[in-house]
Amino acid sequence: MGTAIGDVLPLAVGVAISPIPIIATILMLLTPRAGSTATTFLAGWILGIAVAYALFVVIGSAMDLSSNSDGNAVTATVRIVLGALLLALAVNQWRGRPAPGEEPSMPGWLAAIDKVTPVKALGLGFALSAINPKNLLMIVGAAVAVSQLGAPVGTIVVAGVVFTVLAACTVAVPVIGYFTMRERATSWLNNLKTWLTANNAAVMAVLLLVIGVMLIGKGIGGY
Repeated sequence: MGTAIGDVLPLAVGVAISPIPIIATILMLLTPRAGSTATTFLAGWILGIAVAYALFVVIGSAMDLSSNSDGNAVTATVRIVLGALLLALAVNQWRGRPAPGEEPSMPGWLAAIDKVTPVKALGLGFALSAINPKNLLMIVGAAVAVSQLGAPVGTIVVAGVVFTVLAACTVAVPVIGYFTMRERATSWLNNLKTWLTANNAAVMAVLLLVIGVMLIGKGIGGY
């Protein structure tokens, strides 16, 4: 079980450090419908991670990626491909970072976040966690790592819970902070939003680079 959890932890951190969903959560918490929209957004975020993880674990098990079979070469190849894709995303993020003094560009839908209903927030949270290319690559990497171990169902479930909780924690923290420290949380949330907006591209580029190299290294070592 320890090996399974250890393998998914770095990838969970990769999902957790996602500035755009955190910014979206903060913006929702600064609207009149903060409680309902931010909570359902968090629920969608958690659900998306859990469903995607479960789906790809099932696919990995069906492909028999266990190290007890002939799955090592396949797993190694998948890891190298995932790592290469993450490196490509890292380069794209780095090139897209704002020049000194330039205003960082954010997705257009963030400007209309105050009009999002709880149902739309749920769907948005699900989409950003399960369909976002960066997160999807991380989740596939976690599923491949667990599938290769040929672990029992209990271990796979525990690893999935740990992965989901850690991956969702950065979106959960602002929501929890808002409900526990309402008055004091507003200033902290605004400062965090400002920092994440300014450093989004650089943070993502470094993160994707590190995890991409890690996956490629593990893939090469698997042959």
